[in-house]
Amino acid sequence: MALPKLETPIYELELPSTGEKVKYRPFLVKEQKNLMIAMESEEETQLRDSLATIISDCTFNKIDPYEIPMFDIEFIFLRVRGKSVGEKVKLNVLCPDDNKTRVDVEINLEDIDVHMKKEHTNEISVTKKIKIFMKYPGLKDMTDVKVDQQETEQIFTLIKRCINEIHDGKTIHNRIDMSEKELDDFIDNLTTETFEKLGNFFETMPKVMHVLKVKNPKTKKKGEVVIEGIQSFFG
Repeated sequence: MALPKLETPIYELELPSTGEKVKYRPFLVKEQKNLMIAMESEEETQLRDSLATIISDCTFNKIDPYEIPMFDIEFIFLRVRGKSVGEKVKLNVLCPDDNKTRVDVEINLEDIDVHMKKEHTNEISVTKKIKIFMKYPGLKDMTDVKVDQQETEQIFTLIKRCINEIHDGKTIHNRIDMSEKELDDFIDNLTTETFEKLGNFFETMPKVMHVLKVKNPKTKKKGEVVIEGIQSFFG
């Protein structure tokens, strides 16, 4: 006699980058197992691949994890994880007033959202005529940023991956039409001021984050702790 087939509940979320409604399901034991193995390995490539598989499978292959921004990936994953193993997560955080006392706090993954600073823009002015239009980094872009690279090399690699268009008056240069050498030469000849604007794009872009209010039991002082990044939300 065949064992019964288990039905998995279906939920809906709104994609932060586009507002598109996406149906999703909790991950299954086999998927959780693969994720845990990937996390234990501490290999970024294995973790990214596992994350990509979960996003694709749990959205019924409606979402290509390599074609959406990282903040979408993180948002979807936290929603999936909340429905899979519980929305309440306990974290042990450092009190900001003395940077040595730790306290246990509980957060609800449903309260986690994507935040973007008001001054954020993907349009970078180089001159009055020339502008750079950036795209948000995704899993595919992060794969090109090698762990063994120097920090400066990582920054340049990410900038190159995220330049989407360069406008020269009415002429539009698409990233797909630029050679690596052309792009390298273009970036090398930017002013320091423009390069700082590019860095500010990454600093202010949308992020999955949550602000926790904590009270130091020793000093009785209250403070705020900012939690961001997928692994930060694991209890």
